[in-house]
Amino acid sequence: MALQLRIFVPPHPLIKHWLAIARDTHTPGVLFRTALKELGYWLTYEAMRGDWIPTEDTIVETPLGPTPATLVSPTIPIALVPILRAGLTLLDGAQAVMPRASTYHLGLVRNEETLQPSCYLNKLPKALDPQTRILICEPMLATGGSIMMAMEELTRRQANPSLIRIISVVAAPPALKQLAETYPTLEIYTATIDEIVNEDGFIVPGLGDAGDRAFGT
Repeated sequence: MALQLRIFVPPHPLIKHWLAIARDTHTPGVLFRTALKELGYWLTYEAMRGDWIPTEDTIVETPLGPTPATLVSPTIPIALVPILRAGLTLLDGAQAVMPRASTYHLGLVRNEETLQPSCYLNKLPKALDPQTRILICEPMLATGGSIMMAMEELTRRQANPSLIRIISVVAAPPALKQLAETYPTLEIYTATIDEIVNEDGFIVPGLGDAGDRAFGT
């Protein structure tokens, strides 16, 4: 039950639309990138609901007079962490919603034989403000190896798991189970959940290799 309460699949029609385009094997690379950019936008919008992002009440002057207003607090740091390389496809959409957020790139690559990840680029700071709101951009949550490594790197730098949210295009039970067991306060926003991860570590039906399809390499 706790697992289900922490995972959100927003019923937004545009999320469903762009997911369908991303899944289609006939979608060309340029349109695939557009689809994931749009999903990054809408999933980030959904992830920002509630009180995750602190706000401040103020007064602004309109051309005709003062009025109460609410602004996102400028005192709380916000960070985007795209997991390279596929996470870059969600980043543009996320940045459009959170333009003042800092971006810390994290490059992980999976060994195709062992399915274990290794890190080839880490631009995270040595320490994070524990109040930092962090949004991880990772299109596929499959075996859980990469996202668990990303979480380990973040918590090692004092990130608070309860202030971390993940946006993903397709998620699967192996990754979700590991995250729920180790970081029960996480919230995950995904366009869909597929039940199967095959022996090669790919989600089925999924959408294939997001990085390969986006960049053509």
